Amino acid sequence: MPALSRADTSLLGRWWWTVDRWTLVAIAMLIGFGYIMMLAASPAVAERIHQARDVFIFKQIFFLAIAGLIVVTVSLLSPRGVRRVALAGCAIALLLTAATLVVGTEIKGARRWISLPGMSLQPSEFLKPCFTVVAAWLLAEGQRSRRFPGMLLAFAVFGLIALLLKSQPDMGMLAVIIGVFFLQLFVAGLNLVFVGAGLAGIAAAAVGAYTFFPHVRSRVTRFLDPTTGDNYQVTRALEAFGNGGLLGRGPGEGHVKDTIPDAHADFVFAVAGEEFGMIICLVILAVFAFIVLRALLRLLHEGDLFVVLASAGLAAGFGLQAFVNMASTLHLIPTKGMTLPFISYGGSSVAAVALGIGMLLALTRRRHNGELL
Repeated sequence: MPALSRADTSLLGRWWWTVDRWTLVAIAMLIGFGYIMMLAASPAVAERIHQARDVFIFKQIFFLAIAGLIVVTVSLLSPRGVRRVALAGCAIALLLTAATLVVGTEIKGARRWISLPGMSLQPSEFLKPCFTVVAAWLLAEGQRSRRFPGMLLAFAVFGLIALLLKSQPDMGMLAVIIGVFFLQLFVAGLNLVFVGAGLAGIAAAAVGAYTFFPHVRSRVTRFLDPTTGDNYQVTRALEAFGNGGLLGRGPGEGHVKDTIPDAHADFVFAVAGEEFGMIICLVILAVFAFIVLRALLRLLHEGDLFVVLASAGLAAGFGLQAFVNMASTLHLIPTKGMTLPFISYGGSSVAAVALGIGMLLALTRRRHNGELL
């Protein structure tokens, strides 16, 4: 295949010379890590539930291939195209999330999934990137035209999402969406008094979740005092990091994957720590940090408020999800069933993260006076 020239004005040519190729490399690294970790963690999990050893590997290869295609395809879009995809995606995700309360599959006391042939779909995963872009558009339009009730509409959609996630319940997902939304409000110039009121509201909501949701109270209590309940998975994860040391025990030599039910999903970071050591864990952490910081740095000279709000929200949501997974595995925060982007097993999560990253790449492509170079 001939190298793409800067004079190439085709869709692919213009995309190649305007997209952030360093972020593309970082995403490819995470997808590669995801494949390696499925090889390391999933066979033991599959055997434990009496499935073929390679069932999760083949599924994740398919999911990661789809994710790569989504990232590239969505990153070809213009900001207007990103906005249209987000509006349609948010509407569909809202309908499907509401449907989980009626026809959803209940797992561990929560209705978050819709059963499909060969997999389960978690529609709320797609609310994160889509609502982030929709909220950015509403807030930006509200700034451009005082007659347009952008902030009011953004809060209305946010309230609907909060109600649906509370009903499932999925407090971790809600916490991420709240954090990203209030970050966007702050960047949009919301008065500090209202920001403080919002933070007070978040604190009150956290207290309410602790009071009225037994599973939230149980997790917080076990985090503060490990002797009050079952901390088996976290304890085994911490032991895995200790056993791995600096360089790890070696590929396939870890034991945590044989004892933790979610070793291929929520606790895949512990498998990486045991088999590949602290150095590889730091590399993974550095790649996530690089993607977030790289996106934020590209916004320093961006003049379009919509692009700034949407990109900042997408980058923050991506980084926050990674932080929650790694921090809960390391017992720095209460455990939360949230995947590590591109590395943990899961079709819905991988596709939703790919959608968000594709939007981020599309929005941060180099432009001149609002037009792509």
